[in-house]
Amino acid sequence: VQLQAYGGGLVQFGGCRRLSCAASLNAGSINRMGWYRQAPGMQRELVAGISSVGMPDYADSVKGRFTISRDKNMVFLQMNSLKPEDTAVYYCNVQTHWGASLWGQGTQVTVSS
Repeated sequence: VQLQAYGGGLVQFGGCRRLSCAASLNAGSINRMGWYRQAPGMQRELVAGISSVGMPDYADSVKGRFTISRDKNMVFLQMNSLKPEDTAVYYCNVQTHWGASLWGQGTQVTVSS
């Protein structure tokens, strides 16, 4: 099983970026999907998650700026009004109905001030 995340890069303060992640899984196997991030020297933290029925949840730090969505075996993260503190490696996560938690390889997002 593979998770391929892409869409990271360098963006200016206040800019936008859209991350995508595709899972090599049958969509019916997928339960919750999410995005996490890890900044240098920090622990990995949940950015946003979305349930199998499409209910999203967000970290307080990104509410109103980020939007998570999913379509079949893909999960997306639309990031608006980016700040330097959003700089991190972003990882997608997929939880299956049989209890597995799968991680993508990460994509770097750097926000310049």
